[in-house]
Amino acid sequence: MPNSRLPRLRRISQIFFLVLFLALLVLTSLRSLPGTTPDIHLRAPVRLFFLWDPLVALVNALASHALYHGLVLCLLILIPTFFLGRFFCGWICPLGTLQHFVGSLPSEAKRGKQRIESNRYKRWQTGKYEILLAGLVAALFGSAAIGWLDPFSLLVRSFGLSLLPALGLAVRSTLTPLEQSHVGAIRTTSQIAHTVLQALVLEFRQPHFAQSVLLGILFLVLLLAGLRVTRFWCRALCPLGALLGAVSRWSVLGLHKDAESCDKCNRCLLDCQGGDDPIGGAKWRKAECVMCMNCVGSCPQHSLRFRFFRKEPEVASPDLGRRKTLTGLAAGVAVVPLMRANTGLGKSRNERLLRPPGALDETDFLSRCIRCGECMKVCPNNALHPTLEQAGLEGLWTPTVVPRIGYCEPSCVLCSEVCPTGAIWQITPQEKGWVVGVGQSATPSPIRLGTAFYDRGRCLPWALATECIVCEEWCPVSPKAIYVQEAEVIDSAGNSKTLKQPRVDPSRCVGCGACEYACPLQDRPAVYVTSIGESRSPSSQILLNRT
Repeated sequence: MPNSRLPRLRRISQIFFLVLFLALLVLTSLRSLPGTTPDIHLRAPVRLFFLWDPLVALVNALASHALYHGLVLCLLILIPTFFLGRFFCGWICPLGTLQHFVGSLPSEAKRGKQRIESNRYKRWQTGKYEILLAGLVAALFGSAAIGWLDPFSLLVRSFGLSLLPALGLAVRSTLTPLEQSHVGAIRTTSQIAHTVLQALVLEFRQPHFAQSVLLGILFLVLLLAGLRVTRFWCRALCPLGALLGAVSRWSVLGLHKDAESCDKCNRCLLDCQGGDDPIGGAKWRKAECVMCMNCVGSCPQHSLRFRFFRKEPEVASPDLGRRKTLTGLAAGVAVVPLMRANTGLGKSRNERLLRPPGALDETDFLSRCIRCGECMKVCPNNALHPTLEQAGLEGLWTPTVVPRIGYCEPSCVLCSEVCPTGAIWQITPQEKGWVVGVGQSATPSPIRLGTAFYDRGRCLPWALATECIVCEEWCPVSPKAIYVQEAEVIDSAGNSKTLKQPRVDPSRCVGCGACEYACPLQDRPAVYVTSIGESRSPSSQILLNRT
């Protein structure tokens, strides 16, 4: 096949995998026709791209001393890289495709000689190798914090928790008024559009996530940096690109430069995406090349060819130097104890830090969670949100249940289904033990997220002599963890009245948060859930087990 056709095939591949990624991301949510209730079930392999990710697999193996099932699929990417180089970055990676598109846009900062000079290899491109070294060393000490910079985690976190919810809100805000229009054609068209979008794209319930603005701004800044420097993320920061670049050092596919026919026009640099110096007279940086094939397609003299088993006297390997290598290693050694000095593990942990059902003990959880946001996006009640300070620096953007926004659905285990690394162990509704009809008869020790407590100074029946049993009505476990007892109280007029005052049975409470979610007090609820009593931590108990 002529090399000039390769850029066209690469564009087709990029579009296909970008559309596939976005389609799976959209499917990582519940949708239904208006007025109907969706089934809490996923019918697509929404975590497919994470299973292909060699960085996720390597960090998971180093941090947890095991490899979660499914991650072995990363060999489908890793093995071809030994032969083809960083083809994944240029042909498959959705974030790479977005960076490629932005980098191809005209910009005042990249014109003529400035563009050529910008696309030359730069020393700062070794930064991603330092990040990779630090992340892998941190993984050896039991931290998967490098998931902050994993490209798929970054994409899902940014799109799923920020950009797509914002887009859905904008669409709803536009269509809803139009559906009330007095013009029949506008009203009918808007209703049809809303129905179609609700079934295909829009989520069943408009989600709202903590830190969505911050996540969206960070992503847009990284993306728009490509207007200044071509593929800034891929060249400077991406640890997955660094890993694949290191592996591609031994690839048998390489760039052949015909020095005799090259007239030094530098047109190959105009559209170079990797900063790998395809020009004549310079050593080719194989580890930086993303196999975009733009150089061979733009060379007017046909001086550039990709060939197998070529001689490699002109290839330059990644050279961090002793200082940068030691810096990366030292950063990995130091970062874990520095982060954990403020994580609040043990008794000092934030009492409102409620992890999803099936989550491992906190130390093991942080060694597996890659902060991807899949569990948060799939939660049908919008109960899971990214942490900020609740779990310390190491736990930044890990999931926590916020009952005031949404409670954990009793029959739902979607978060455990989509978790790609086993930080949330895959469970069934029966193992969860909250399903009505299963309950404690089938599962003597159901999974508990925490325990509910009452602030009697704010509870209406306790403090204001006002009838209210909303929390008891909303309690979903069977038998109910919230029960009421009648009591004689005196109101402000001195009249005696009988009220039902709610109480919690800690042996039945699973910490789902439905009571806190439903509490009618708008500012601060009178009933709240803390992590005490969670089943994932033997040290976080309030009841002694009788043997």
